[in-house]
Amino acid sequence: SILGTAGSSFVISSTATLRSKTLLSASTAQESQPSSSSSIGGSPEFLNFVTLPRHESNEETNEILIKMEKIVQELYNDSHEASIGGTNSSRSVNKAVDPAIDEDEDDESGKVYSNSYVDLGKVDTVGFDYDYTLVTYNDELLELIYDMALKRLVKDFQYPEEMLESGMKFDPQFSVRGLAVDRENGWICHLSYTHKVALAYEGRQKVSRERLMKEYSGKRALTPSERKSRLKPLNDLFSMAECCLMADVVQFFNDKSIPFCPRNAVVDILGAIGATHISGDFHRLVAEQPQKYFEPRPHLKEVLQKLKESGKRLIFVSNSPFWYVDAGMKYVIGEQWRDMWDACIVSAGKPRFYTESTRPFREVNKKTGKLKFKRVERIDPGEVYSAGCLKELTKCLDWFSAVPTQNQNEAQFTEDSGGSRASPNVLYIGDSLFADLVDAKREFGWTTAAVTPEVDYKFEVASKVQFENAQAIIDLLLFGLREIQEQFGSGARTQQDFEVLDKLERLVSLWREEQNKLIGNPFGSVFRAKYQPSLFAHSLRRYCDLYMPNIEALRHYSPQHRFYPEDARLLSHEVTAETSCYDFKELLS
Repeated sequence: SILGTAGSSFVISSTATLRSKTLLSASTAQESQPSSSSSIGGSPEFLNFVTLPRHESNEETNEILIKMEKIVQELYNDSHEASIGGTNSSRSVNKAVDPAIDEDEDDESGKVYSNSYVDLGKVDTVGFDYDYTLVTYNDELLELIYDMALKRLVKDFQYPEEMLESGMKFDPQFSVRGLAVDRENGWICHLSYTHKVALAYEGRQKVSRERLMKEYSGKRALTPSERKSRLKPLNDLFSMAECCLMADVVQFFNDKSIPFCPRNAVVDILGAIGATHISGDFHRLVAEQPQKYFEPRPHLKEVLQKLKESGKRLIFVSNSPFWYVDAGMKYVIGEQWRDMWDACIVSAGKPRFYTESTRPFREVNKKTGKLKFKRVERIDPGEVYSAGCLKELTKCLDWFSAVPTQNQNEAQFTEDSGGSRASPNVLYIGDSLFADLVDAKREFGWTTAAVTPEVDYKFEVASKVQFENAQAIIDLLLFGLREIQEQFGSGARTQQDFEVLDKLERLVSLWREEQNKLIGNPFGSVFRAKYQPSLFAHSLRRYCDLYMPNIEALRHYSPQHRFYPEDARLLSHEVTAETSCYDFKELLS
């Protein structure tokens, strides 16, 4: 899985591995000597990427460096030829290497990834979120939210009217999920799994390493109390509009030399975004034109029917109001969408739905959308309910006369004052880690699955020849750094030793930056904070048993499928050389 292997940013497909191994083997079969600059394709500045340093007095080190340089240059030339030839995907080259390769086997799209062992056969109840889970939106929705919030900033918060004529608009290529805004300085920060600020932007300008070190106590990190007071997480897909607006407002103020208090600006922008959601203005526009804002989901009904027919109970839990989800579900499934649900809950108020224990349900009139006043003591299939909490749901749904599990001898729930809500037999699927999944996992032990559309895009990027070769070069350079230090021995390092190591580390940084350019946004991968797993990736692994690009990926699996994690190792000593795609020791020998 993307999160499972410690040694690389992405797991490249087996066909890509085969192709790169072929290139590397062909390279090392030639005589190992430095390549002339004339043999390197592309612009002259790329010589900085493919020219390795030399040690002034250590010939054994230079032999390693010469062989490495030859491989780097071969891989770079291959990427250059692919770019000018229009070969964006590795598939055509893979087929040339091995004509027997099946195109379907090389397709990672629509796969479900596992962080832990999950037996779907033991799951008797499946819950779903709505926004970005059962339905997904195109970028026009985020553009709409951005524009509405910008107008609200000018109208309600008295921001300069010039902002409306400045050309400010939502940029889908700027932000990723899992970022955070620092309330003290207005910076948009990308945090690593150790909570260090790996990268930050002030407006649309990258913050220098020197400023990062100065701002964050020389170590780019905040204490837990500082993180709580200063950082506002931007975790869900809706927050990408929030992030972009935040950066654009700061950039506008900086460009116009307008003095401003970053904390006030952050509060105002968050207030404008929040008011845009609460007002229901964009919800009404989306409900009126679902075909404009929703992405089609042709296989969603098939997935839900298959789960239902296997005997699993289906629960719908959304924070959105009924009239809004009704319009969306009619568009993606059909008029009778409510018939397949055992419980349909709207305006749930997650995460309070999990944490509170006394919120009663209110039944919703399906024709008028108005709330009824009668006491709800039972949840009936096909009806719609508002608010409530998980404890009330276990009582009203008769949770404990559940669907039989595979093994009738297995221990069942034990009921206490309305029922224990803890059960690994419940699978809940949502897009927002902290609104949908964390409490479900942490408090109740539910099996959780995250909808992570970024997975599909990252595999699309990783299939590009340029990305594959950049990753191979990074792996080679890191391997070379270890080999060279081993060759240096355990004694004191000379100045020449340090110069070689520093220059190789700089090359690693250059190639990682090149990978980020291929990803297409300044923050790089949602799963990587520069060179380490991101805080988002860490949370995804910690709180989610499964993750997938969309709900429809489940159609490829049996309702009794058993998922096994790709690699559960966490520590460096557990990762052997066999996890690498290449035998670098053999290539450099």
